[in-house]
Amino acid sequence: MCDIRLRRAEAGDEKILAYIQSESWKSAFSGILSSEVLAQHTDIEKLEAMYANVLRQEEVCVMIGLVAETPHYIAAWSRSRDSACGDAAELVCIHSLEGERRRGYGSVVLHAVMGEMAKAGYTRAILWVFAENTVARSFYEKHGFQMTARSQNHYGSMEIMYEKIIKEMP
Repeated sequence: MCDIRLRRAEAGDEKILAYIQSESWKSAFSGILSSEVLAQHTDIEKLEAMYANVLRQEEVCVMIGLVAETPHYIAAWSRSRDSACGDAAELVCIHSLEGERRRGYGSVVLHAVMGEMAKAGYTRAILWVFAENTVARSFYEKHGFQMTARSQNHYGSMEIMYEKIIKEMP
């Protein structure tokens, strides 16, 4: 496995963030979300504008994972957007280009994100994953996330909330 280098995303990274998210959604959510929803949420120009806005928000951490110095992964987290979750961090997304999946890089990215959450003082992390996304669910379960009783309909598909206690990172 090549080394992966992670860095904080910054202004000017909007195009690559939008590209990775768009490609990730197309490959990961085809068959889970309708083609109309996929088309609406993979529009590069809309995603670039969204990331330009997100990168101006100090409370959101967006990271880029570079494999052989080429961007292949993005991850974003913040304080939970759901007030019912109390003082939890929320893993908003981990997206990857299809060719780099199942090589261990996602585990490195997740470990780094969990370390950032711990450094920020969080003791619990949550995330939402589509019920039909068995690959992602298996990935998060392998890394100690546990399914909760909470679910919601999002984009016409059921999402399940997972949570994990954050331990101090070595």
